[in-house]
Amino acid sequence: MNTTIIVCTHKPYKMPSDSSYLPLQVGAALHDPIKGYQGDDSGDSISEKNPLYCELTGLYWLWRNGTSDYQGLVHYRRYFTVKSASFRKKHPWTESVLTSDELSSIIEGCNKPFIIVPKKRRYVIETLYSHYSHTLDGSHLDLAREIIKDTCPEYLASFDTATKRTWGYMWNMFITDRSTLDKYASWLFPILLDMEDKIDLTGLSSFEKRLFGRVSEILFNVWLYHEKASGITVREIGVFSPEPVNWGLKIRSFLAAKLFGKKYDKSF
Repeated sequence: MNTTIIVCTHKPYKMPSDSSYLPLQVGAALHDPIKGYQGDDSGDSISEKNPLYCELTGLYWLWRNGTSDYQGLVHYRRYFTVKSASFRKKHPWTESVLTSDELSSIIEGCNKPFIIVPKKRRYVIETLYSHYSHTLDGSHLDLAREIIKDTCPEYLASFDTATKRTWGYMWNMFITDRSTLDKYASWLFPILLDMEDKIDLTGLSSFEKRLFGRVSEILFNVWLYHEKASGITVREIGVFSPEPVNWGLKIRSFLAAKLFGKKYDKSF
């Protein structure tokens, strides 16, 4: 099975040994190269936009330059897995990363076209829109909606439905076939480029300027909701991090944003 799953990273880090995974330095055009890693600045690329687009410069590179039949995106600190929590506690984290054989088995069980996504992240007391609005700047999503209304109005109802749900598929992580990736990226990037033309970034912090990557997490859910009506198979599997997650800080920051209007000013 011909597969390329990029592992987006901005620094050297231990990588999976499975040959399906390609360590990809995002923002490579702006930094010294990491030895042994593919840079996202070769071929057709938008590597220089990494401070705005986050891991999407890696996604763009894969879309425009990748040739594998199956393609996907994960992060150096976040991977797909089918291993149990008890297994992960007892073994090195590299043994919990989804393998080529496991992926092949999942794909064989999917009707085509298909897409593998993380298990739903549930906000319970927030919708995707309200969570973004409380923690960041809801005008970003308002602008995205206007662009969709003007350029691809057939997705407008999907936008309204997806953003009102209290759960979503996050982190821009997925594995799919090449034609499905092409369909998604061909829809996503024109919207983001249009947004970039219409948003004044003057005075924004480096954290705030990364808005295009964050908006894309919501737009992924919009696109996926629309495509499900056309018969795409969506398969959810687990995600884990090699590093501890500070859930206390995440929860406190979330409550401070919702109850007291304190916007996020850093990643967690």
